[in-house]
Amino acid sequence: MREKLSEIQAKCFDAVKNANSLTELYNDVKVKFLGKNGEMTAVLRGMKDVPNDKKAEIGKLVNDTRAAMEKAIEEKEIYLTKLEKKAKLESEISDITIPAKKADIGSLHPLSIIKNQILDIFTGLGFEVKEGPEIETDYYNFQALNIPKDHPARDMQDTFYFSENLLLRTHTSPCQARTMEKQRPPIRMVSPGKVYRSDDDATHSPMFQQIEGLVVDKNITMCDLKGVLDEFAKRFFNSDTKTRFRPSYFPFTEPSVEVDVSCSICGGKGCRVCKGTGWIEVLGAGIVNPAVLDNSGIDSNVYSGFAFGLGVDRLTMIKYGIPDMRLLFANDLRFLKQFRNVR
Repeated sequence: MREKLSEIQAKCFDAVKNANSLTELYNDVKVKFLGKNGEMTAVLRGMKDVPNDKKAEIGKLVNDTRAAMEKAIEEKEIYLTKLEKKAKLESEISDITIPAKKADIGSLHPLSIIKNQILDIFTGLGFEVKEGPEIETDYYNFQALNIPKDHPARDMQDTFYFSENLLLRTHTSPCQARTMEKQRPPIRMVSPGKVYRSDDDATHSPMFQQIEGLVVDKNITMCDLKGVLDEFAKRFFNSDTKTRFRPSYFPFTEPSVEVDVSCSICGGKGCRVCKGTGWIEVLGAGIVNPAVLDNSGIDSNVYSGFAFGLGVDRLTMIKYGIPDMRLLFANDLRFLKQFRNVR
C-alpha cells in the first residue's frame, strides 16, 4: 500500500507540473486523482481489505498523501489563475496612442440660444429677469391688464381654460402685474417663459416662448421705448439695423405700436425673407395704459412706463432663416445638429 500511494503521489506531482492551464489542471489532475472515480478514491474503497491493526497507520498515510496532492494542485491553481489573468489583461489593453472616437455631444436648442442672447442684452441694459407661473388666474392674465371679462380683446387670444378662473397664460404680462403689485417704481424687468394659445400652423404653435419687458418710472415717454428697442435691435441683429413704429392696438398699452426692424438679410433693399418690403415685424409695444398702473396700486398721475413683448420663436426663425415653426418642436436631430457650434 505504501508503494502504491507513493507511486500515485509521484504521478500526481508530475501531472501538476506539466499542467499548462486551469482546464488541464482540472481534467488531467484533479478529476483523475481526486475525483469520484479517481485513483485516490479507489484506494479509499480498498481500505476495507486492510487488516484492522494496520488501518489507522494506512489511513493516516492515505490522508497525508491526499493532503499533499491537494496542496500541490491548489498552489498550481493559484499560479495558473494569476498567469491567465495577466495574459487576459495584456490582450485587452488599449492603445492610448490611437485617436479616440469623437464624442457625439449635445448642444443648446436654437430657442435656448436665442432666449439667452435676448436676456443677455436686456440684463446688460439694466433689466431684471423675473418669472411667473404658467397656470394663471383670469385676473392676472386679463383683468389686471385692462381686459375685463366682456372685453372684445379676449377674442384675439384663443385661451386654454381649466375652469372659469384658471387658465394657461396667453402671455407673460401677468408676471408684470404681479411685480407691480409687490414692487414700487422704478421697475425695469423682463419676463421670459412659455405661453399657450389655441393656434397651430407653419408660423404659429399652441405653445411658444415670449419675453416681455416693462419699465415704470417718472417721466417715461415713447422716446425711451424707441431708444431701448433701437439698442436691442442693433445688438441682436447688427449695428446697421433700424427700427420703425407703426400704430397698433393693445388693451394694456396706449398708445400702442408694432415694431419693425430693417431686414438684416438684404439690408433693407427687399428680399424673400422680408417679402420685398425691406422691413420685418418683430414685436409689439407701447406706453403702459394708466388703468394697468392703477390696478397694480401705482399712481398713474406720478408714474408712467412702457412695455414690449417679443416672440422668441419668431426671432429664432428670422435670425436663422427657419421657414416653418414646427421644425423647432419636431426633435429632428438632422435639424438640431446644425446649431451645435452656435452660441
